[in-house]
Amino acid sequence: MSFSIPKLSIIVLFFIATIASIFIGVGQIDFSEIWIKESTSQFIILNSRLPRTISLIIAGFGLSIAGLVFQQISNNKFVSPTTSSAISGAQLGLAISVVFFGNSSTFIKMGFAFSVSFLSTIIFMLILRKIKYKTIIYVPLIGLMLASIFTSFSTFLAYSYNFLQTLNGWFVGNLSLVISGRYELLYIVIPAIILTFIYAKQFTIIGLGQDFSTNIGINYNFFITIGLILIAIVSASTVIIVGNLPFVGLIIPNIVSHLFGDNLEKNIWIVGITGALFLLIADSISRLIIYPYEISIGLVIGILGTLIFLLILFRGDRS
Repeated sequence: MSFSIPKLSIIVLFFIATIASIFIGVGQIDFSEIWIKESTSQFIILNSRLPRTISLIIAGFGLSIAGLVFQQISNNKFVSPTTSSAISGAQLGLAISVVFFGNSSTFIKMGFAFSVSFLSTIIFMLILRKIKYKTIIYVPLIGLMLASIFTSFSTFLAYSYNFLQTLNGWFVGNLSLVISGRYELLYIVIPAIILTFIYAKQFTIIGLGQDFSTNIGINYNFFITIGLILIAIVSASTVIIVGNLPFVGLIIPNIVSHLFGDNLEKNIWIVGITGALFLLIADSISRLIIYPYEISIGLVIGILGTLIFLLILFRGDRS
């Protein structure tokens, strides 16, 4: 693991943003009370600020790495959980669990969200295998088409069973309700991230194509399935806990690829840190821009992500 100056800068900014995230907020923190048991400052940090920051870091790591893996196995730089059907599939699974199981446990909702998200990514990959002309723009358009279909089903269920307002909340990322006891399901993303690190070399190889992977003894279909499972886990967990966070899995791998190259095995860790840094910055902006109130982090990500994505497109046109 090499640490060039740009990578060190990203790491330093990540730690600064993490500390800032813990201490940004409406409630006043008295530094002398932080270590006093059951003090107000300690309560705010342990029950509100720290859970929120941990959620941002895990979601940023997970979504950016999931986007990197998705781009690798689909061999397309514009594919991500949001430009495919992974996120929309998770939202449909969540809607199905609400319709048929009502106030079910979070684990049941997670199971439905994961199952439909995984199924949607399988459908996406099967369609990619059938089409002959896989241009860099055509592939994500297919993903967006599938996402619209799944979103339509979710909207239909929500309209039919009168929870359309709740559904709209799932489409907008929001961390204002992330407190101690309500974010721990995101921990399931950590094993998925670890598995991605373990199989980073295999994911790099299968990105070179099925024939090449098979010739050197890599089980292509097995690692494609593992990749889709990891993507579905990350998508389902983030949708349930923090809602839809667009652009993270799309722009972060492209930024890191532009700065440090396309080797997934070497860059996977810096992709995760950059994704977490991006969410920490976006969340800080959402809390400060109309302080003491806050706006949705999904709105901030949407604006920043659009500008960065356009910059990526324009730079690509000039290269």
